[in-house]
Amino acid sequence: MLVATTACSEVKSTSPATIAANPSPSKIAVSNTTQLRVAKYKGGWDLNLKLAGLDNFPYQTQFTEFTGGNLMVQSINAGAIDLASASEIPPIFAIESKASVKIIATLKGPTVGQVVLVPKDSTAKTIADLKGKRVSYVKATTAHYFLIKMLEKVGLTMKDINAIPLSIPDGLSAFRKGQLDAWATYGYSIPQAQKEGARVLESAKDILSGNFVIIASPNAIADPQKKVAIADFLCRLQKSQTWRESNLKQWSKNYATTINVDEGIVYQDAKQGQQQRRQELLPVSDAAIASEQKVADTFFQAGVISTKVDVKQLWDSSFNEDIAKCQ
Repeated sequence: MLVATTACSEVKSTSPATIAANPSPSKIAVSNTTQLRVAKYKGGWDLNLKLAGLDNFPYQTQFTEFTGGNLMVQSINAGAIDLASASEIPPIFAIESKASVKIIATLKGPTVGQVVLVPKDSTAKTIADLKGKRVSYVKATTAHYFLIKMLEKVGLTMKDINAIPLSIPDGLSAFRKGQLDAWATYGYSIPQAQKEGARVLESAKDILSGNFVIIASPNAIADPQKKVAIADFLCRLQKSQTWRESNLKQWSKNYATTINVDEGIVYQDAKQGQQQRRQELLPVSDAAIASEQKVADTFFQAGVISTKVDVKQLWDSSFNEDIAKCQ
């Protein structure tokens, strides 16, 4: 779970713009005693950077594996992590809990792998048919959000179903045992369930924005050396995403091995996602802020959060120039 790499020589500090434009260790002026603590998903950033040949960091980089964005937000707030990623949703709950986190960039990607599944023998034809039924979802995630929006479209709320919050593994187990009438889920749990006869009742492809956010510790942003390192790391992420889009087959093989999922499933999912929207790292924008505000307002109206929140306070555009200059 922990990976650390260190550059060989110590050099002087420079601006984030310089480091982002020149990710070569021989040209970056940042102390190799600087440690950037990065949260990642299994087979995530660290694998992408390694495959793209971009893991030669000129600062110490410690990767720690997490299973969800909400846990990453909590870790940043606790001062244990400097940098992480999540959907738009966990930071919204961070406002309510007064957590100390900032959003510094957006990771735009596909939304094809987000659906409501029903068992093979289900008679449900639309979301409206789930009224009074046992429906599982992953709380405080995209699945929670798109289930609310799907119900809303047919004049229902979460109170009109028997809503059961479960983790992905527990949801898959309950679904396989016939304990659920429907399951709002995402990722590789979908093809796994489909292989056993499950079918898609409705897709969230056109409901979700595709925005994932990069979150950072305010203390890390305020530290000159860590800020330089974060700017460099963002540029490397941007380059690694470009590499992935051009090398899906190689990426799929390595990712499938890492997460122990069939390579064919991973590659098919990646191809479908790419056909919808290529992944890219984007600077903070008014559109991205507005997108997250829409999600926050939906959760407030649904009673998921107790107060109406202004998400703008979460966003920090101080890395926008660095992202724009990364080539």
